[in-house]
Amino acid sequence: MPITADAREIQADLARLRHDLHREPEIGLQLPRTQEKVLRALDGLPYEITLGKETTSVTAVLRGAAPGAVAGTDRPAVLLRADMDGLPVQEKTGVDYTSTIDGAMHACGHDLHTSMLAGAATLLAERRHQLTGDVVLMFQPGEEGFDGASYMINEGVLDAPGRRVDAAYGMHVFSSLEPYGTFCTKPGVMLSSSDALVVTVLGAGGHGSAPHSAKDPVPAAAEMVTALQVMVTRQFNMFDPVVLSVGVLHAGTKRNVIPETARIEATIRTFSEESRQKMMDSVPRLLKGIAAAHGLDVDVDYQHEYPLTITDEDETHTAEKVIAGLFGGSRLTRWATPLGGSEDFSRVLAEVPGTFIGLSAVPQGTDHTTSPFNHSPYATFDDGVLADGAALYAELAISRLAALAATPPAYAPAAAPAS
Repeated sequence: MPITADAREIQADLARLRHDLHREPEIGLQLPRTQEKVLRALDGLPYEITLGKETTSVTAVLRGAAPGAVAGTDRPAVLLRADMDGLPVQEKTGVDYTSTIDGAMHACGHDLHTSMLAGAATLLAERRHQLTGDVVLMFQPGEEGFDGASYMINEGVLDAPGRRVDAAYGMHVFSSLEPYGTFCTKPGVMLSSSDALVVTVLGAGGHGSAPHSAKDPVPAAAEMVTALQVMVTRQFNMFDPVVLSVGVLHAGTKRNVIPETARIEATIRTFSEESRQKMMDSVPRLLKGIAAAHGLDVDVDYQHEYPLTITDEDETHTAEKVIAGLFGGSRLTRWATPLGGSEDFSRVLAEVPGTFIGLSAVPQGTDHTTSPFNHSPYATFDDGVLADGAALYAELAISRLAALAATPPAYAPAAAPAS
């Protein structure tokens, strides 16, 4: 039976798991209820399971048992990743499996990722004797700003089979952007980097009637917000964009009191390492200059967060072939430009060749151009993509292992000359 048909057979189970996860979203690196649900889904399957030490991650290794498969550490290995965490968002979708946790929601579809990878675990276990190598399942907490991938890498997920994995694949659903069921790829830079900017303008408080006797940080902070936007348009190439968004601007406690400090918090997204480094150099220089012009001091904390998500061209082509083979070429689109979001799967792709695949889970019958995007309290995702996602995860591992097994490793010794 084709793997897509087998996946459809477990669609109802995947939907139940997804709804269970959705009702109890957890945030950050500690997701005990989520981990418990994943372990329950893996129970009885022939996986070697390792739990995270610093987080509630789950690493599951399936040892392929195909006849003639290479033994030992020379076996090929492929990693499949799903993130598991939710967001601090109050859900307003009205679905019958709405979050029961106040102030928390699976607004980015990680409940679908987890369910699809759990489904792939079943499909792969059923095909264990076809696998010419090992598969690593990476169930990761803390993608939403907690850098959970780094924790798992530091704890050895990339070497879980006993050697470094040869390839890695991740998937992400969207509640907007593309028509329902569309798979999206892009070789090279696929997602932006993401950095945080936290600025504290240091003044001296006073009475609102006598600003000359104080050092007012508010006008300086306002000038900084505007100047940052102007700097982006005047110092950076429009074809190598920079996106700077101020999300926090705070000062004061009462309208007739000049405050001691003002605070700015912003997110900076870039699409090249050159622009990222230039921003890191230019932003503090600009802000310190403005502060000095006002006779103030400023503390500038520029925090590196997630790097560029850069997919491997060959692995992207591999994924595209698998998608077309399973679902037909009409289900596949290649993005011409990167997406402005960021991902800590970039940490994995910086270590091993791999790719990242988008999947539209826009509710069927909904206009994908106007539907609420990921992170919205109204973002909804269609269960119908679960079986397809599980099938794709599994087939990526099966086909890539087969190709790796058929190709001698680069380090293999040359054959001895005939005597």
